[in-house]
Amino acid sequence: MDEADITYQVIVDPAANDRMYEHFEFMARVSEAAAYKLLDGLLTSIRSLESFPQRNPVYTRPFLPGDKYRYLISCDRYRIVYQIEGNIVFVDDIQDCRQSDIKNLL
Repeated sequence: MDEADITYQVIVDPAANDRMYEHFEFMARVSEAAAYKLLDGLLTSIRSLESFPQRNPVYTRPFLPGDKYRYLISCDRYRIVYQIEGNIVFVDDIQDCRQSDIKNLL
């Protein structure tokens, strides 16, 4: 079976889920429609990881182990950081690329 044919289970870490909703709530203060568009875009991107999550680049930081993490850019400015273990994708962080790395979980 080709790796592209495998369906992966996607699990979002509770802290990453909280971060996603923090971004949503922040955006909702400006525009409710934009906030729902953001949430829909992030959830669509996360669901896309069910198929061939290896397609995205490795997320490298000096303090992270080698090629453990990958990332997907969503909604033009949000980085979804995840790792693949067997047939499970763990979403570990959702980062606003405009913010300082100090605020990121990873």
